[in-house]
Amino acid sequence: MNNETDPQPADYAGLTPDTLLDAVEQCGYLSDGRFLALNSYENRVYQVGMENGTPMIAKFYRPGRWSTEAIIEEHEFSLALAEQEIPVVAPLVFDGTSLHSFNGYRFALFPRQGGHWPELNSQEHREWMGRFIARIHMVGATQTFTHRPTLDIDSFGYRSYQYLLAEDFIPSHIEIAYRTLAEDLLQQITGIYSIAGNVHTLRLHGDCHPGNILWTDQGPHFVDLDDCRTGPAIQDIWMLISGDRHEMQYQLMDIMEGYLQFRDFDHRELQLIEPLRTLRIMHYAAWLARRWNDPAFPQAFPWFNTPRFWEEHVLSLREQASLLDEPAIVI
Repeated sequence: MNNETDPQPADYAGLTPDTLLDAVEQCGYLSDGRFLALNSYENRVYQVGMENGTPMIAKFYRPGRWSTEAIIEEHEFSLALAEQEIPVVAPLVFDGTSLHSFNGYRFALFPRQGGHWPELNSQEHREWMGRFIARIHMVGATQTFTHRPTLDIDSFGYRSYQYLLAEDFIPSHIEIAYRTLAEDLLQQITGIYSIAGNVHTLRLHGDCHPGNILWTDQGPHFVDLDDCRTGPAIQDIWMLISGDRHEMQYQLMDIMEGYLQFRDFDHRELQLIEPLRTLRIMHYAAWLARRWNDPAFPQAFPWFNTPRFWEEHVLSLREQASLLDEPAIVI
């Protein structure tokens, strides 16, 4: 089950250093006893030193968030991409499986991948990313997800704003403004989706922002498909463009120049860029709220759930309302 509507904190109390190292060694790898917690909030991810060889990455899945079947679908997608020599860091397979369990925790092991965030400030790099994403989508279109969700207006929009209101996260002095704005935005988004028509959906990376990409001299590598889901192709593209409308248009043209070398693209999907951005803003705020009982979140996001945060959130949504009224980018 995708537990995005469940605010209960995950119980990581039993994930002690000994548990972590014993879980890795259960898979036949001899640790040197050293480990380093990596930057991850939804799951717990560690770099673990090996007695003989380079360190590896151990990812312990948040209890209750994904069903075992959904995690296996994530792994199968990653492994299918790797089989096509697409540079995705796929889980290691041990005893015929990539998903393991130890002391009630489900986990996977990955090879360590070096690199840095992509700057994507050159035409060459943007075209490179376009080719890469198109190849991912070629594989994504060959099958469908059964156990993983679809990116839609209901799950990212309606459920997000309704949760924030139901759980009293929105300060009383802006509650009416927020409710009215959220409902108006979702009507705008629904209308734009209707105009775009029945666009094709496929298996996606789903969270394709620069933080999930490592760049080396050999090009880009995706390191996290934890949020892979079904949706329109543009979802894996729009988060790679930024700036004003003119800048985004030229960046998008470069990405599509690479994309179209491998796969056709339905230009109707360009109408969904700002709707998808708006849904992400709404979903992100609700995600933080649903995780607020996890002690790691107040420490990592101390600015969240303050009156200033919610006032700025409403301001961001008002800006999106204006952008939704503008014509879609044309390339």
